[in-house]
Amino acid sequence: MSQTPPPPAKSDTSEIIIGLDAGTSLIKAVAFARDGTQLAVAAVPNVYTQPYGAAAEQDMALTWQNTIATLRQLADKIPNLARRAVALAVTGQGDGTWLMDQDGQPAGPALLWLDGRAAGIAQTLRSRPEDKERYRLTGTGLAACQQGPQMLWLLAHRPEQMARARTAFHCKDYLYYCLTGIRAGTACEGCFTFGDFRNRQYSDQVIEILGLKKYRPLLPDMVDGSEQTHPLSPDAAQLLGLAAGMPVCLGFLDVPCCALGGGLYDPLDRPGFTIIGSTGIHLCLSYSAEDACLNPERTGYTVPFPVAGSQLQMQTNMAATLNIDWVVDLARDILAAAGIDRQRLEILDHYQDAIAKAPAGAVLYHPYILEAGERGPFTNVQARASFNGLTSKVKFPDLLRGVFEGLALASRHCYSAMDYQSSNHPITEIRLSGGAAKNPVFRQIYAAILGKKVRTTARGEAGAAGAAMMAAVALRHYDTMQDCASEWVTPYLGEREEVDPALQKIYEKIYQAYLATLPGVENLWQVQAASLENNEPAAKLASILA
Repeated sequence: MSQTPPPPAKSDTSEIIIGLDAGTSLIKAVAFARDGTQLAVAAVPNVYTQPYGAAAEQDMALTWQNTIATLRQLADKIPNLARRAVALAVTGQGDGTWLMDQDGQPAGPALLWLDGRAAGIAQTLRSRPEDKERYRLTGTGLAACQQGPQMLWLLAHRPEQMARARTAFHCKDYLYYCLTGIRAGTACEGCFTFGDFRNRQYSDQVIEILGLKKYRPLLPDMVDGSEQTHPLSPDAAQLLGLAAGMPVCLGFLDVPCCALGGGLYDPLDRPGFTIIGSTGIHLCLSYSAEDACLNPERTGYTVPFPVAGSQLQMQTNMAATLNIDWVVDLARDILAAAGIDRQRLEILDHYQDAIAKAPAGAVLYHPYILEAGERGPFTNVQARASFNGLTSKVKFPDLLRGVFEGLALASRHCYSAMDYQSSNHPITEIRLSGGAAKNPVFRQIYAAILGKKVRTTARGEAGAAGAAMMAAVALRHYDTMQDCASEWVTPYLGEREEVDPALQKIYEKIYQAYLATLPGVENLWQVQAASLENNEPAAKLASILA
């Protein structure tokens, strides 16, 4: 891959757009020059807790304090930041439920996208006939991580928290409120959770289907950060050491922003975009509501994108590089028992040549390693990982390659649900981001299994960059998002890597086998889960909705 040369030094008087990306475990603030050059990054860990079982919660007030610390750290790195910053753009983790009371204080801990306690509720709602209409309107499969099922879980288990709530935020919306005092959300979460992606408005019908009509007043008004900003409040400015009144942009959630900053939006081409991180995220872009691809299984997300009329089509694997972490940690545990300490990357680097030389398809791996199961392109909370084809000749490099292949097979399965090969949704290439995308063997396997050229991006901090791009367009630094992308994104794209036709032929048969084995392993998952306690009986859900 070609590397972008280091940018020329900027003077300490040039204008800066700050991109703030509030992730689950890390909050980052990034300073960008007006042309998209990344100048500095500050990062502060953000803590979440898993008190029991499938629970995953975050302290809202602590997240705000960590945001303050992150922006102050950035000011230490950038001379005259308060005077030079012309905008602050906010993005962050998606899904989850961040409730605020009437005094503007947290009504309780936030439920994160990682929280699986509403899985039974989501499963019951999906089984109802009216879920077909909810899916038609939202274009999004129902999952435990979304606000609808999470609110129902809170009503059953923490009714006092719901009683105190006056606003239901997502993470970035809560931080936007802390920065501006404005109660707002965006069309991305607003529509895929409670709305109609065609008109980018809340849908009373969807809210009623979810049994939350009484709680409609909790939903904030939607704003488009690429068109509208609000001023930084004096109180927030004093805490941050920035100028009061500076425009603050409410960006879309982190995935659309990462896709925008990383290279999905290209009207002159039709790329797909995959983030191979802890989660596997697979993205296409439709440029009209009619072009959106909804599937019979009612899975995936249809998310308004910060370009008029366009929607992000998304299928997600619950676990991507978590599968690599798991198999490498097996080796680490064995080495640790012998008194040898090795990091994951050290082990992967050691086996890199052996993985490249291992035979394609020596083992078949289904990469559903997370306890929460799978949500794309099918939804099954019982899904579990497995190897098929093990013999005494299979060695550790074969397992590693099998995991690489399993991630690519699952990615193709997700893209197939978005009809990525058809004339209506042709994808010319797939642009890769995330940790595994840096591995050349993985890229070769990925290109052969998907049958598409791949291209990585050197755009640093793509999520923060995407939010900052929205601010740049809102401030009219660019006439269109396409103009902005040509300067902020295109120069950071690497060279296209070709598909190996011989390897592609092998993997085509393996992909068909991967699909063919799913019914059998699904039956196994059901048998294995039969003895486990159902975490949310349908009877309890019926009492909640009554």
